[in-house]
Amino acid sequence: MTRRTIMTHSAALLTASLAGRTSAGDGSPAGMTSAGAPLRLGSVTLRVRDLNTVGRFYRDIIGLSVIEQGARRQSLGVGSTVLLELIEDPAARLASRTEAGLFHTAFLLPERADLAEWLLHAADLGAPLQGASDHLVSEAVYLADPEGNGIEIYWDRPSHTWIWQSGMVDMATRRLDLQNLARQARNRNWKGLPERTIVGHVHLQVGDLGQAEDFYSGLLGLDVVHRVPGASFFSSGGYHHHIAGNVWNSAGAGRTQPGATGLLAFEVVPADAQVQAGLLHRAERLTPREHARLVEVADPWGITLVLRAPFS
Repeated sequence: MTRRTIMTHSAALLTASLAGRTSAGDGSPAGMTSAGAPLRLGSVTLRVRDLNTVGRFYRDIIGLSVIEQGARRQSLGVGSTVLLELIEDPAARLASRTEAGLFHTAFLLPERADLAEWLLHAADLGAPLQGASDHLVSEAVYLADPEGNGIEIYWDRPSHTWIWQSGMVDMATRRLDLQNLARQARNRNWKGLPERTIVGHVHLQVGDLGQAEDFYSGLLGLDVVHRVPGASFFSSGGYHHHIAGNVWNSAGAGRTQPGATGLLAFEVVPADAQVQAGLLHRAERLTPREHARLVEVADPWGITLVLRAPFS
């Protein structure tokens, strides 16, 4: 997609009726963000076959910076905060789209203008965008890295505008007005993702939605806040979702097989010691592995969740 395509692209404006609905209401508190919830996400770790190629993509196209570099490992993020770990294994097989694992890592930008500036930057570089959606609670642009790992770049509308009914948040997939978004760019002096960028959510491919809800809601303690055919969305503290799971490509998938590219682990971070204590108590039922002051648990498909200490 070129910059000219973005600037001339026309899309129907969102006109969803709000009749009979309430903003926030029984859902999120005003001002809720992914980073302000009792549980939030830290970094995501991927296994890749070509560290140089994939790392360069996340630096040049996505806008992350190298924080630490090793022979077979690269840590990328914003400022001093690591958001993505890449571990190289040239012998790894490319993961199949039908396997359980990563659907996308979602990088949450602070403001709409930040998303607009990233969009124009991506267009200038000819980045192969795969989609762009208005989700009512957010606006998002989608693409994939050179080894097929899905990526979402998004910003959230203010949480007081989100629509909640009976504990469920109203989300949709509407065509994003790219022309309107691009006009929000403040300047073209691209300097990478802003420092307040975080991993807002992780969307997974799973084998069964019932098992996913039993684990992420029943055992991990997240709330089911949205369902669509083939997918469930899980939240902490009234955010629209921190984790999602779908079976669109992976229905019936079993445990992930070792040695494939893609998702190795993602971090779940409690807001404080009290939340951490509750999380670790629930983790005792999940056969946790402890190492280096971290606790790891695996979901039904072998996807590793690293339960970190609270952010300082």
